[in-house]
Amino acid sequence: MTDSITLTGLRAFAHHGVFDFEREAGQEFVIDVTVSLDLRPAAGGDELGATMHYGELAEAVVAAVERDPVDLIETVAERIAAVVLANERAEAVRVTVHKPSAPITVPFADVAVTIERTAADRVAAGSPNGQRD
Repeated sequence: MTDSITLTGLRAFAHHGVFDFEREAGQEFVIDVTVSLDLRPAAGGDELGATMHYGELAEAVVAAVERDPVDLIETVAERIAAVVLANERAEAVRVTVHKPSAPITVPFADVAVTIERTAADRVAAGSPNGQRD
């Protein structure tokens, strides 16, 4: 599949992290999401209902990041992938979670994790709507 919708640089404030000070103070996370899906039905009919509404997708991704704190950004990335794959139109997703204020003692430009998941992962999760915690 070569069709995709990409959201780059979504920003969310959350309290994820291993250290107490990260959980207490919180920090900004930056998220990039690319969803693979067939855009022909939407393009052919010029109909929003035949695609993924990227505004609603952005809100769902940010909400997934902002909810209950976890230790690892890997867990946050999995959570985002599950939210995206809950939409039946999504065939695959690539999620990158950046942690620009990561507690690293040396100068750095970026810290990020990237995962890729497919619709098969939605089925493997075992729930009828593909959602995972």
